[in-house]
Amino acid sequence: MAEPSTTNQCIDLRSDTVTRPTPAMRKAMYEASVGDDVFGDDPTVNRLQEVAAEILGMEAALFVPSGTQSNLCALLSHCQRGDEYIVGQSAHTYRWEAGGAAVLGSIQPQPLDFSSDGTLDLAMVEAYIKPDDPHFAKTRLLCLENTQGGKVLPMEYIQKAGAFVTQHGLGYHLDGARIFNASVKLGIPVADISQQFDSVSVCLSKGLCAPVGSVLGGSKEFIKEAHRWRKMLGGGMRQAGVLAAAGILAITEQVQHLAQDHENAVLLADRLKEVEELKIDFKTVQTNMVFADTQPGMLPALLKEMKDRGVLGHGFADTLRLVTHHDFKQESIEVVVKAIKDALMTILSR
Repeated sequence: MAEPSTTNQCIDLRSDTVTRPTPAMRKAMYEASVGDDVFGDDPTVNRLQEVAAEILGMEAALFVPSGTQSNLCALLSHCQRGDEYIVGQSAHTYRWEAGGAAVLGSIQPQPLDFSSDGTLDLAMVEAYIKPDDPHFAKTRLLCLENTQGGKVLPMEYIQKAGAFVTQHGLGYHLDGARIFNASVKLGIPVADISQQFDSVSVCLSKGLCAPVGSVLGGSKEFIKEAHRWRKMLGGGMRQAGVLAAAGILAITEQVQHLAQDHENAVLLADRLKEVEELKIDFKTVQTNMVFADTQPGMLPALLKEMKDRGVLGHGFADTLRLVTHHDFKQESIEVVVKAIKDALMTILSR
C-alpha cells in the first residue's frame, strides 16, 4: 500500500503535490531500465518523452525536474533577451517562479489581471502588445494557465486566443501543470487542448502521484532548443529513468482517478457551505480546488488551529485553499469539516 499523504499523520490539503507514489510506481521505479540521460541513452526517459508527446499530440517532449524549470525552458526558447511575455498577474509563470524569466533570461513580464474565469481579456492583451519602437521591449509570447486556480479555460476561448496570437505574430505557451484536470473536466482528450499551443508544460507530480518531474511538449525544433536550456539550467539528469518510470504511469494510469478528486472537492465545498464564517463561490469549484474567503485577518489563526486538529491547508490574503488529491479519501471530508468548524469556534471565542 502507498503511504498516506500526511505530515505527522495530518490530513494534508495544502496541494496535490503532496501525493505519494503508488505501489505500481514504486515497483516500476525499482525495475526501471536506466542509462545516462545526458547522453540521451536512458531508455525509460526516452520512453516517457515519446509517450508524453503522443498523448499531448505534439512532435516531441522533454523530461525536466520541475514545472518551474519546464516553464522557464519554454520562455527562454520562445523569447530573446529584451523580449516580453504577456501573462496573468497571479499566474505561476509570473508570480510563483522566483522571477526566473527576468533574472536568468532578461525577459520582461507584462502581467495583466485574470478575468474571473481564469482567462485573459484579449482586448486588454492587444492593448498591451508593444509597438515596434526602440523604447519598448518586443512582445513575443502570450502565456496562459490551465487550470487557473482550479478553473478550466473554455475551449472556445483557447481557440480564439490561438487565432489572436497568429494574427499578432506571437508565440503561444500553456502552463498546463494541471492540464489533465482540465481534460477530465471537459471530457475531451488532453491533446484537444495541448495541440492549440506552440508549447505546453505538464506537471507529473500534481495530482498524478509521480514523485518528481514535468514534461515540456512542442515541435521537434522547439524541444531541441529547450533541451539546450535545460542543460544550462542544471536540469540534465543521469540515470533519471528511475523517476521517468513513475512519470509514465502518471500519464497512462493516474489520469482516470482525477474525476474522483473533482467529486471530492465538490462534496467538500458543499459541506463547508454551512459554515457561515466561510464564503465559497461554487462557480470556481470546477476541478480539485476549493477556495473559501474568511473574515479579514483570520486566515493565519485558522490555518494554525486546523493544523492543531490534524488538517493542513494553505492560503493567501484572506482566502483558504484546500486541494483534493489521490491520497485524500472521501471519508475524510467530515473530519476536515469538523476540524474547520472547531477551529473557527475556538478563534471566535477568544
